[in-house]
Amino acid sequence: QVQLVESGGGLVQAGGSLRLSCAASGRTVRSYAMGWFRQAPGKEREFVAVNWYSSTSYADSIQGRFTISRDGAKNTVYLQMDSLKPEDTAVYYCVGDTSTRAVIAGTGAYWGQGTQVTVSS
Repeated sequence: QVQLVESGGGLVQAGGSLRLSCAASGRTVRSYAMGWFRQAPGKEREFVAVNWYSSTSYADSIQGRFTISRDGAKNTVYLQMDSLKPEDTAVYYCVGDTSTRAVIAGTGAYWGQGTQVTVSS
């Protein structure tokens, strides 16, 4: 089993930055695909970014503004969010799975509890 705990959310003004962290425990996620999803009020959960080994993929809506990375030694995945917009306001979730396809599809086996990001205009 893998437990995921997100942190780093908060309130920021438009144009600002935040870095989310997702700390994994239970086992190393070095060989796992790890990603981020978000869910805004009244909307469905949507894919944000995924990282597997040295590869990454991003949603078009955040391309060029967000960066996913990981620290293997800390068993932690990050989401650096720059040039934030009010429409980025959502609960952000970390997800992990041995299958990259499952992570991108939102059917990954392991999910965190989410962290709130609020961007004011």
